[in-house]
Amino acid sequence: LEFRRVLFRSIQRVGLFVCLLVVALLANATYIQVIHANELRSDSRNSRVLIDEYARQRGAITAGGDVIASSDPTDGRLRFLRTYPADTAMAFAPVTGYFSFQYRSSGLELAEDAILNGNDDRLFGQRFMDMFAGRDPRGGNVLTTIRPEVQKAAYEALRNGRCDGGCRGAVVAIEPSTGKILALASSPSYDPNKLASHSQQVRENAWTSWSNPPNKADPMLNRPLDQLYPPGSTFKVITTAAALRDGVDPNIRLTAARSITLPGSTATLTNYGNQTCPGAVGGTVTLAQAFQYSCNTAFVDLVVNKLKQPETTLAETAKRFGLDEATQAIPLPVRAKSTLGDVSDRAALGQSAIGQYNVRMSALQNAIIAATVANGGVRMQPYLVDKLQGPDLRTLSTTSPATVNEPITAAQAATLTSLMIDSERQSGGPATIASKTGTAEHSAGPGSGEVPYAWYIAFGPSTNAQIAVAVVVENGQLGTGTTGAAVAAPIGRDVIEAALRGGGGR
Repeated sequence: LEFRRVLFRSIQRVGLFVCLLVVALLANATYIQVIHANELRSDSRNSRVLIDEYARQRGAITAGGDVIASSDPTDGRLRFLRTYPADTAMAFAPVTGYFSFQYRSSGLELAEDAILNGNDDRLFGQRFMDMFAGRDPRGGNVLTTIRPEVQKAAYEALRNGRCDGGCRGAVVAIEPSTGKILALASSPSYDPNKLASHSQQVRENAWTSWSNPPNKADPMLNRPLDQLYPPGSTFKVITTAAALRDGVDPNIRLTAARSITLPGSTATLTNYGNQTCPGAVGGTVTLAQAFQYSCNTAFVDLVVNKLKQPETTLAETAKRFGLDEATQAIPLPVRAKSTLGDVSDRAALGQSAIGQYNVRMSALQNAIIAATVANGGVRMQPYLVDKLQGPDLRTLSTTSPATVNEPITAAQAATLTSLMIDSERQSGGPATIASKTGTAEHSAGPGSGEVPYAWYIAFGPSTNAQIAVAVVVENGQLGTGTTGAAVAAPIGRDVIEAALRGGGGR
């Protein structure tokens, strides 16, 4: 009897131990298949997942009805090949990104991967029905806000701009009333078809060439979203907005001197070409004239001497327009965080007022500023994806326009628009466009022989604007004589013309 009791207790212990092992096994399986699943799935070493993804037809990415990324059947081990139309692949690369067996993905291919590969939870019913019906699984579709004619015009204008061997730079175009991104162009660009190739040699040759570019080309850099630049005189839009918010009248008199000494410093700041501001009377000009002719000394005088609390007012206005906060171009991440920088002393404040010193801005951020003025002072959230669809073309979600804030009043926006119309006329453009140019010194500073960055921000028509653009060019062919008016403005005007010729927004 005692032997039986001992045996029973031993069996109990063994049974309990086995139960614990089963629970541990289930917990581990749950962790791997549920909690840890996404991490394992995205691991670049997990070739089984990749092969599984290539066994199904990946969804399409479209722009205005044009397919800019699709999957074609093949006879190889990988059943589908991701393709991008040969004639537009490079123009749309900053939007689509690439989908590669070896280098994974970027752009919308990465941001909307779950929809495109069919694993999104919203497609569970579709996957179940496909399995029940014996159909091969398929991915959903991504419909972008991009207008193809505007995107192509932006890329071609960059390629053919006044630069040696094509421009290095970016163009962003936004619909002011909604925040839709109409164009997101970067130059130089790359052909995502080579990274999507099923030939390892083709993929590796392309990757090696593009990831080690000579002469600062860096074709895989998404310049509109990931690169920061000093904005130069385009920042005077924010400086003027700060003055208007502070109650300054556009007819206030400011210095027209060719140079000005920065407060608390022996350093001086000059107007472009070391010239006296045009239209001066008694050594002064109005704020309206200073804006029209982009007179640096007048803007230093404005911020340092005319604002009640200059550091606070300028910093607060810049933040209201989106600087020093994270910007998201739904659903792409924006790695370049625009910033005003330190303006704790008056010398730094004077330089920052004209978009120099530590002020840095992305092309997307500058386009947002132009769009906000065009939209009567209302800042909209920029977005790139208009709609997500299932494989059966059923709508899964639609992006609705969203207001972020109102940095300035409608009256202040109207005043800025008037000033920008005069600025456009001064730079040789049509009265139907409102704009501001910029010519920004950067790393090496003045007198270094370095080519300045050329900027142009604008919207058109100047009333009821349908498009706002920002253009930045790194390598204008005029050397130290490169200006925003000469190099960036023609590109921006081409983009605006393409948009208006196409009949406006959708």
